[in-house]
Amino acid sequence: MNAKSLLKTGCLAGLLAMAMGYGIAAQAEEAGKANAAGSGWSAEVAPGGTGSLTLDANQTAMVEKVNGYFNDLKTLRGDFVQTDANGETMKGKFKMKRPGMFRFDYARPSRQVVISDGTYLAVQDHDLNNEDRVALDQTPFRVLLRADVNLLRDSVISEVQENDTDILLALQDKSPDSPGRIRLVLSKTPELTLKEWITNDAQGLETRVEVMDVERDTEIDASEFVIKAPGSPFPQ
Repeated sequence: MNAKSLLKTGCLAGLLAMAMGYGIAAQAEEAGKANAAGSGWSAEVAPGGTGSLTLDANQTAMVEKVNGYFNDLKTLRGDFVQTDANGETMKGKFKMKRPGMFRFDYARPSRQVVISDGTYLAVQDHDLNNEDRVALDQTPFRVLLRADVNLLRDSVISEVQENDTDILLALQDKSPDSPGRIRLVLSKTPELTLKEWITNDAQGLETRVEVMDVERDTEIDASEFVIKAPGSPFPQ
């Protein structure tokens, strides 16, 4: 089974709908926007697409704050819940180490892993001993995980909003090799923390990934992000 087939099962949709450029299922875009923004957002939401938003001073400051969060971040780990375009959910644990490394282990009965070693992103199914890879630079994640995060320089920003508790930022990598959009939601209290992201692929289909029980800057060995061939001992 290749990556496209995996996406049709809904198992890896949230992380790969954009990375591989495949659609997963039909979903109304407006419903996805409502879920992403939550209550308290202003009614002035930038339309979908790749149009750049002219930022005012306050919005620029918010983007700079998000830049600072990612640039100061060394590691991140916690639990995640992924909701695909069909409304189906999967859970698991994730780890991230800058620059460029992350790992998502889906909870059993799934034996699937999405892992990046900083150069490649691999989609692995350990039941089928199957793997597909794509260069990390061809995914929209690179703009957030590079050593020097500068969203004002490297991305097209189409939405910036703030309420009492959260910042919402929608962006797309300027590189034509990185299709799709990401809408980030970061909690402001007690300190700026990644809360969730919503991916929007080239077909306009959205998937939401929420993170919780997040621990920042704990020690994570780089060996956790080595891409091992399917069939190797599966991580427990």
